[in-house]
Amino acid sequence: METIKKNLEERSKKTIHVLHEELNTVRAGRANPALLDRVMVDYYGCPTPLKNLANISTPDPRTLMIAPFDSKAIGNIEKGINMANIGINPTNDGKCVRLVVPPVTEDRRKELTKTVKKMGEDAKVAIRNLRRDANDHLKKMEKNHEITEDESKKALDDIQKMTDKVIKEIDDIVAHKDKEIMEV
Repeated sequence: METIKKNLEERSKKTIHVLHEELNTVRAGRANPALLDRVMVDYYGCPTPLKNLANISTPDPRTLMIAPFDSKAIGNIEKGINMANIGINPTNDGKCVRLVVPPVTEDRRKELTKTVKKMGEDAKVAIRNLRRDANDHLKKMEKNHEITEDESKKALDDIQKMTDKVIKEIDDIVAHKDKEIMEV
C-alpha cells in the first residue's frame, strides 16, 4: 500500500512540474527566458536547444537578449526563433539577438487565461487518472485478499486526500498565472 501512495505522490509531483514548464511558455507580456525553452537551433547540422548555445538575459522587463557563445551562430539562432513561432521577431546587432516582447492586448490576455485554465484542467485530469489507477490497484489487492477491507478503505481515503491536496495546488498555480497575465 505504501508503494502505491509513494508512486502516486511521485507521479503527482511530475505532473505539477510539467504544468509549471507549460505555464512558463505562456507569454504574459513580460520578458521571460523560459519563453525560449522550446526553441531549437540548427547548429552545424545538429538541432540544439537555444539555451545550450547562448546566454539569455532580460536587460529590461520587455526585452530578451540572447548572447551566443559562438558569434557565427547568430543567423541560425534568428532562424530557430522564427521557426519556433513564438510570435516575436528577433533583431540582430551582429553580437547578440534581441527580442522585444510586445505588450499584450486585453483580448489576448483573456485568450491566454483560457489557455492557462485548459492546461490546469489537463493537469487535473492527469491527477485523477493517477488516482483511478491507484484505487484500481488497491481494489485488486483487496479482492485477492492481500489487504483487509478496512486497510483498503483507509488507503482509498488517503489517496483521495492526496488527490484533493494536489488539485488545490494546481488551482493555486493556475490562479497565480491568471493574475500574472491580467496585470497591466
